[in-house]
Amino acid sequence: MREKKTNLFHAAYRDTDSPSRSGFGSKAILAAAGLSAVAAMGAVWGAGGFFYRLCLTQKMDKSKIFAAPHNQGTGVAHSTLDRDRVWLKEQPTEERLLFSEDGLCLRGLLLKGQPGDPWVILCHGYTGRAEDMADFARRFHDRGYQVLMPDARGHGKSEGDYIGMGWPDRRDIVRWAQYLVWKEQAGQVVLLGVSMGGATVMMASGEELPAQVCAIVEDCGFTSAWDEFHYQLKMLFHLPAFPLLHVTELYTRVKAGYSLWQASALKQVAKCRIPMLFIHGKKDTFVPFRML
Repeated sequence: MREKKTNLFHAAYRDTDSPSRSGFGSKAILAAAGLSAVAAMGAVWGAGGFFYRLCLTQKMDKSKIFAAPHNQGTGVAHSTLDRDRVWLKEQPTEERLLFSEDGLCLRGLLLKGQPGDPWVILCHGYTGRAEDMADFARRFHDRGYQVLMPDARGHGKSEGDYIGMGWPDRRDIVRWAQYLVWKEQAGQVVLLGVSMGGATVMMASGEELPAQVCAIVEDCGFTSAWDEFHYQLKMLFHLPAFPLLHVTELYTRVKAGYSLWQASALKQVAKCRIPMLFIHGKKDTFVPFRML
């Protein structure tokens, strides 16, 4: 009789205790899964912030980008560019300051010619400055053009805490073109940009430009900021766009006030009614040739 009671006791113990232990185990698993999800989200958010700072602020060293194998061996030979910079320093250039629509003080470098000569606005590339366009300035000036070389916002001596990848810069170029027409009595204006500058003039082409802007030349510009970052993310870190680039998009919207999706040269060119010359080298690996 005692043995039977003991068996019944053990059976009752198993029946009442097993569900409790099972429930505790399930809760522990859910809690661990929740913590892992939070940690993963935090890691992705942190990585997105790192990629934003790396690519879109001047405060972070860009050697990681430019030292990458796929970003090597592009652009003008240093010896040639150095000679052109020396030439530019010997010219009677003048500085001009212009306020952007959002209140930034932008700097431009003017190289004048004879009154009535046409003008060209030269837009430099990513992390560059006005003087980087010395080679183009020399060639245009030798052919009778007057030259304006702006520092893009966040570059050179222009104000700005972020790199605009051409999108907010497009409105700055409209204002520079208006300045040439209003203050320098420009009769003809050509826009030319290289790399990010190429994307900038393409994006500007979809805006309401002065009638005096008669031609645009884009050299190796990207199709959109999103496409360029997608490419660099893959080449630099071997990562897909999702989810890191989507987090970077959020950072860009909050901190820089524009969208990588919105910064599309393709959509802007679709609205352009000005003759445009497209140039892109097949061996370009910073902005791949397929973006032509």
